[in-house]
Amino acid sequence: MSLLDQFLWLIFPYIMLTLFVAGHIYRYNTDQFGWSAKSSQFLESRQLRWGSILFHWGIVFVFLGHVAGLLVPKGFYESIGITEGMYHFAAVWLGGAAGVATLIGIIMLLMRRITVRRLVVNSGISDYVVLILLTFAIGTGFTNTVGYTATGGTFDYRETIGPWIRGILTFRPAVELVAGAPLGFKIHILASFLLFGIWPFTRLVHVWSIPLEYLNRHYVVYRKMRAKKI
Repeated sequence: MSLLDQFLWLIFPYIMLTLFVAGHIYRYNTDQFGWSAKSSQFLESRQLRWGSILFHWGIVFVFLGHVAGLLVPKGFYESIGITEGMYHFAAVWLGGAAGVATLIGIIMLLMRRITVRRLVVNSGISDYVVLILLTFAIGTGFTNTVGYTATGGTFDYRETIGPWIRGILTFRPAVELVAGAPLGFKIHILASFLLFGIWPFTRLVHVWSIPLEYLNRHYVVYRKMRAKKI
């Protein structure tokens, strides 16, 4: 096992997870007033509506798919009668549909942030970094699911990346399990961990502010106040 593999698949993940945990604690204790998504609806609403709906609903199902594929051992599905073919069908078609919605949504939000002048003026560097990194991570994940798995790729992430990530979380990492993964999967993993590392220092912290209610919340309505005649 090379030193590069040791860094990428052992040291780097723990650095990012440490930043994720410690960063949230620090941010909560020092910047509770900034713990929000910094709504930009009053600057532009039409693109936000569709992009936000597609992204937020899509990412929920993408997250559930990752939990099912990475954190739940393969043997569990076999024990309850879910065959490889059944799992593969759900991963490709249901996961692919969620991936399409999420990818379209984040691209819409990114293009909105880039093309709407009022948003450009009121955006910070972290806004662009988050959107670009999200787009990249989602895009590489979608490519791996549809472009590799659906076309008959033989790499089984449930027997390699799944046990590796569970080992990382339980402090029993097995670097060799992921070191031989296809390049696309490696890129997606690194982008995802980098996203975890910067998470506490961006608007992504709003995810922890009652995320389920956020999905069904009403849009904030802004009305102009007219001066009353005396």
